[in-house]
Order: sequence, then C-alpha cells, then structure tokens
Amino acid sequence: MRVMVALRLKGVEYELVQETMGKKSELLLASNPVHKKIPVLLHRGRPISESLIIVQYVDEVWPPPASILPSDDPYAAAIHRFWGQYIDDMFPPRIRILRGTVPGDKNKASDEMTTALLYLEEAFVECSKGKQYFGGDSIGYLDIALGSHLGWIKAVERIAGVELLGGAKVPNLAAWADRFCAHPAVVDVMPDADVLVEFTAKHA
Repeated sequence: MRVMVALRLKGVEYELVQETMGKKSELLLASNPVHKKIPVLLHRGRPISESLIIVQYVDEVWPPPASILPSDDPYAAAIHRFWGQYIDDMFPPRIRILRGTVPGDKNKASDEMTTALLYLEEAFVECSKGKQYFGGDSIGYLDIALGSHLGWIKAVERIAGVELLGGAKVPNLAAWADRFCAHPAVVDVMPDADVLVEFTAKHA
C-alpha cells in the first residue's frame, strides 16, 4: 500500500503484480533474494525492496510538485524517518499479537500500542504545524508510514475488543486518520477493516 500511495501522489503509472499467499513467485525470489518478501519495486529492470526505502526512492526519482519527505529541511526529514522506523518497530509485532496469529500478552500489546499512538499524537502536532497531515498541506512520508497500518489497527480493535484510535485519547490522530483514508491517493488502496477481520478469522 505504501508504494502505491507514493506512486499515486507522484502521478506515476504502475503495474501491480499480485503474489499468491503462501507461495513465492520466481520473480519475487529473483527480485528480493535476501528477505524473499513483498513489496518490491521494479524500475528500469532493477529491484528496490522494503516499503519505506521504496517510498524514499520514489520521492527522489520522481520530482515535485509532490514532495514526500521535507525537501528543504534535513532536520525535519530526519524526524520523519525516525518516527517511520518507530512505527515499523512498534506496530506490526503487536498487531500480530492482537490478531491472535502469534502468542503474546494482548493487554500488554494494547497498552504499548496506546502509548505509541499517544507519542504519535504529539508528533503530529509538531510535524503538521496546525495543518491537515504530518507532511503539512499534503500527505508525506510519515502519513504513509502510519497510514498503511490504519486498516489493521481498525481490524484489531474489533478482533481484540480494544480501543486504540479513539477520538478521546488521540483526537488529532483520529481526525487525521479519517482525512488520510478519504484522500484520493489512498481511498482505493486502503484495506477494508471488515475484510481484514474476516481474513483473520479464516486463517486463525
């Protein structure tokens, strides 16, 4: 999803090649022999892997008007990268616990995700400077990094019976999430929470 949003923001046409769950195609294995996982961007016959690395590549290869990372402020760009890494370290393992796909303390996972979202609420206020997105007037790197988890955050709220992105706890993030999901570059590629809940039930 991250890569598709980045390409859409840049107005770049692309071909989406789907992988079959439980199988790894020869193209995937040849393109990402180290991690053997998606996503992989093939550009001019050369593969780039890892979603946030691909987003940065897209930002550098295809120029403005849409700039994903702050282009005129190295410090701001570093802060966005810091929070992007924090998101990827924090959310996926705890989402898997709340889904029930790996063992773990669900109460602890929920509490840790709540704490992370409180930190990100503060980061939103700092990075957005009163505007609609982490990136300011338009979707940026940190919007993509966190926004890609929104489908699963909403799904595990239902699966585990917890509230993570409630307006009372993180009002700025809750409002941001609605704007992000409705953005033209996002709305068609955002996973539906109901579908993710059903997927989890089938593969429990």
